[in-house]
Amino acid sequence: MPSELKNIPTNIITGFLGVGKTTAILHLLQQKPANERWAILVNEFGEVGIDGSLFQGTETEQQGVFIREVPGGCMCCAAGLPMQIALNMLLASAKPHRLLIEPTGLGHPKEVMEVLSAEHYREILDLRSTITLVDARKISDSRYTKHATFTQQLNIADIIVANKSDQYKTNDFAELTSYLENQNWLNNKTIYQVSMGKIQLNWLQGKAQEFTSKAHHHQSTKPAQQLPVPGDKQFPPCGYLTIKNQGEGFHSQGWLFNPEFIFDPDKLCTLLLGVKVERLKGVFITHKGIIGYNKVDDVLTEMVLDEAMDSRIELIVNDINTLKDIEQDLLDAISG
Repeated sequence: MPSELKNIPTNIITGFLGVGKTTAILHLLQQKPANERWAILVNEFGEVGIDGSLFQGTETEQQGVFIREVPGGCMCCAAGLPMQIALNMLLASAKPHRLLIEPTGLGHPKEVMEVLSAEHYREILDLRSTITLVDARKISDSRYTKHATFTQQLNIADIIVANKSDQYKTNDFAELTSYLENQNWLNNKTIYQVSMGKIQLNWLQGKAQEFTSKAHHHQSTKPAQQLPVPGDKQFPPCGYLTIKNQGEGFHSQGWLFNPEFIFDPDKLCTLLLGVKVERLKGVFITHKGIIGYNKVDDVLTEMVLDEAMDSRIELIVNDINTLKDIEQDLLDAISG
C-alpha cells in the first residue's frame, strides 16, 4: 500500500434491498468538491455487477471518481479477502481524499467494519459515520424486521436516514422511530427524513461508533463465479453469460450480453414492468442510447447514461422459478 495514504475519511453507506443506496451515493457525488478524488467500493449480492456501470455511466475518473466492484454476495466473507484485494487496488489507483463503501443490501456491515478496523488499515482509514438508509414503510413487514441483516444495519448506524419520505403515509415515520426506540437503537444516533436519497455531505463527518465484533462464518452457498474481466470478455457463441447466486433467503440471476447486441427499449420497458422481483437493476445498450433500469416495490425507473461497456441485468427474487422465462424474453428484446 502506498505510504502516502493516511487517515482517509471512510464511510459505510448501508441499507436493505431497494432502499436507495446507489441514488444516495450519486447525490453525494454531486456535492463532491471539484478538487477531491473519491473512491467507491461497491458490493453486490448478485454475480453480475450493475452498480459500477450505473456510477461509471454518470461519473468518470476524469471527474475524480474511482469505482471498484465486489460482486457475488457479502464481500467480507472468506476472511474478507475479496474485499481486501479490491480495496487495496482501489486505494492504490485512486489515492482518494474520501472512501465510500456500499455493501450489498444483504451484506453484513458489522463484519465489513471489522475488516476496515483491522490493524492493516488502522493508519490508512479514518472510519467516519456509518449511514443506514431505511424505508419506514417496511417496519410493518416481518420479512424485514425479522431479517438479521436488516436489524444489524440499523444497530450499527451512526446516522439513520428514512429515505423515500415523500411516499410515506401519516404514521410511517412515527412507527419507525417507535420501533427504533423499542430496540434501544436511537441512543446517540441521529435520524433524518429525506426523499430521492438526498443525504448531505456534512453527515459524513462524524466518527464511527466503537463496536465489538464476533467472528462470523456466513458465506454464499456456493463459491463465487468469476466473470471475465473487462477488456478480456470471451462470450460463448450465444453471445451472453448467465450466472446465479443465492443466500440470506434470496436468489439472484444475472445476464451479461455482448456489447454488439442492441436492445429495443420499448420491449425492455414492457418486459421489466411485468416481471415480479424483489430487486432489479440493469444497464442496456439500446438503439435510443444507453439506459439504466431500476425496479423496487413494483416501480420501474429509467436513467440515461453516457457510456457502458456492455449490457447487463441482475434480478433478485425469493423464488428462482419466477425467472424461468426471463432469459428468452430478454433475447426477444434484442433489436433485429
